[in-house]
Amino acid sequence: MKRLNILAINVLFLLVGFFGTAFGQNTSNYDYVKAFDPAFYQKNGTEYRSASGEPGPKYWQNKASYRISARLNDDTREITATVKMDYTNNSPNKLDFLWMQLEQNMFKDNSIGNAIIPLTNSRYGAKGEEFDGGYKIKSVKVAGVDVKYLITDARMQVYLPEVLNPNGGRLQMTIEYSYIVPQYGSDRTGILDARNGKIFAIAQWYPRVAVYDDVMGWNTVPYTGPGEFYLEYGDIDVDITVPSNHFVVLGGELLNPEEVLSPAQQERWKEAKTSDQTVIIRTAQEAAQAFANKDGKYVTWKYRLENTRDVAWATSSSFIIDGARINLQGGKTALAMSAYPQESSGGNAWERSTEYVKASIENYSKRWFNYPYPVAVNVASNVGGMEYPAIVFCNARSRGQALWDVTDHEFGHIWFPMIVGSNERLHAWMDEGFNMFLNDLSTQDFNNGEYYEGPQDANNLALSLTNPILEPVMTAPSGMNERNIGVLAYYKPAFGLKLLREVILGPERFDLALKTYINNWAYKHPTPDDFFHTIENVSGDNLAWFWRGWFQNNWRLDQAVTRVINNGSGAIITIDNLEQLPMPVIVEVTTRSGKTDRLTLPVEIWERNKSWTFQFDADEEIIKVQLDPDKVLPDFNPGNNRWTK
Repeated sequence: MKRLNILAINVLFLLVGFFGTAFGQNTSNYDYVKAFDPAFYQKNGTEYRSASGEPGPKYWQNKASYRISARLNDDTREITATVKMDYTNNSPNKLDFLWMQLEQNMFKDNSIGNAIIPLTNSRYGAKGEEFDGGYKIKSVKVAGVDVKYLITDARMQVYLPEVLNPNGGRLQMTIEYSYIVPQYGSDRTGILDARNGKIFAIAQWYPRVAVYDDVMGWNTVPYTGPGEFYLEYGDIDVDITVPSNHFVVLGGELLNPEEVLSPAQQERWKEAKTSDQTVIIRTAQEAAQAFANKDGKYVTWKYRLENTRDVAWATSSSFIIDGARINLQGGKTALAMSAYPQESSGGNAWERSTEYVKASIENYSKRWFNYPYPVAVNVASNVGGMEYPAIVFCNARSRGQALWDVTDHEFGHIWFPMIVGSNERLHAWMDEGFNMFLNDLSTQDFNNGEYYEGPQDANNLALSLTNPILEPVMTAPSGMNERNIGVLAYYKPAFGLKLLREVILGPERFDLALKTYINNWAYKHPTPDDFFHTIENVSGDNLAWFWRGWFQNNWRLDQAVTRVINNGSGAIITIDNLEQLPMPVIVEVTTRSGKTDRLTLPVEIWERNKSWTFQFDADEEIIKVQLDPDKVLPDFNPGNNRWTK
């Protein structure tokens, strides 16, 4: 989902003054037994999920492949379609029924999602639009035979005519259905009015099987807007029939370019695949002519995407299309593409989109894991920012840094959760937060830091990131106050990973651990414990204190200098941990001549202490002691971090 801004939160905090070597009394709320309790993990490793963080020797997951034929009526906004699902039960359990997710049913008047939308402005729902929303299911067949099913809100339980056997049992289900595309669909799908024809950004557009896993069995948490998606992997073939003046883009390989592209466009398409510079494939003039020449005829576009958890697409007569080659590791390539209307071009706007797509994907492929898809498509739409395999929807009005930020963020989601397939509906931080962490590194690298704003003051950030009104990061998004989702799903987990990389573990150990996690769980379904175990096993550190404080609880950090006594060989310095979150301590000492020196104390000093006293050696009098001099720690009360003589 799109990158968010932290909400302004006014927090009252105490500033403590210090004079000489004597300080006011500090009351510590720190409990080291609670912070370093070794019993963090609630279960041991199993044959499915190893305690090392790897998939176990008997790890399994089910497979779902789809063949979808769809037709769009751009006047009525109706999609009529048939989806055929090939489903393989690799679990050790027999299945008597399947659960399907019907996300479009959120837009029914009587849905749970509609019922919980507040009166104040919300990103979720249909922005008050009144229309006949939700799926109309015409038929459900298994092996060609009509079967019984029951729809409950945004879920459908399909009763199987015979048991689906474990360890490789297969079935084919066919569903005929239709639905009206919402004008604004929870900022994930919708329709944008453009000068040369409406832009349809189509997602959550076919019934999808719910995940059946070794953690929860059937994952049937309903779609209500905030929580995103959790899906099985497979191959998807799509035939999309649209008005003949439309251009369809989809996250997959175009199978019939000779039927849908003009000869000139085919040549430009081929040129873009080999060019490091952006090549126009469909011009603004061609888009305008297409809009003017609507003839009532239809044409079918055919696409295929392999080893994917989802597919989305967009179509319009107004699209300008451009592209360039993406250079991947091992000599592989892909095609970066952008689809946008004429009014989105110019003034450092969407004419740079393909440049951004190319740079973002090349960066993540080099740092973490090779991009797996044949194309990467950025679509200008009325969706603020939303990600799908090989295609993303971004705001058509974005330009400059805003366009870079949203493009880089949405394509970062290819790694989390498209490649590493975590359960977004329960653990939003495992895709949004991880991705924002990647985005910070990518933005530093892009075009010599063109849009990089420099390091942030973590002391100031702490006022928002650890505000007592917040729920814990590991709260499901449906259980977060909507105003807190930006902090809890995006910024706080991202900053937590930055702390791990830059302060606690260091880049070398952290990067190896994260790459190991990505490689081990590519195209699989990890849980939070799998991530925690992997980072600990690869880095060699027990980090239960960090997971417990930053992710499982909303603990705060307040380190303080409480006493400095100069002696003949330097000074004896006392520091306190005043709140529940422990952290390493970074100490900068200044002597009478102006010389500065630094010392880093490990977090282990707080394993059995609320206060720590140590000798700092110096050959002259110490006149200043400063904790966290670079403001890299989330200390919400930095006023007690300094002592001066």
